[in-house]
Amino acid sequence: MDFTGLIIGAATFLCIGVFHPIVIKAEYYWGVRCWWMFLLFGLGCIVGSLLVGGMITAAVLGVAGFSGLWSIIELFKQRERVKKGWFPRNPKRDDGSGKC
Repeated sequence: MDFTGLIIGAATFLCIGVFHPIVIKAEYYWGVRCWWMFLLFGLGCIVGSLLVGGMITAAVLGVAGFSGLWSIIELFKQRERVKKGWFPRNPKRDDGSGKC
């Protein structure tokens, strides 16, 4: 039996599940100005996936990297969801963008 696909699938599921609340919390505390953190994380993981030798490790790093890049889009969408009232706005942020 080869568990490679199962491991990569579980890692993908876990990455999506982990990034969802991270994006919500990041927008709440810092706004969209922290998009560059997701960019650096994503690019770092993608470069790492090119440099490691193991297939599973490379795939998991690639999934994490592209999840980080996708989180940039979701961060801006989260701002719109907050404006619509679907998620709470942080009352301690004056300008709505925060600092990161």
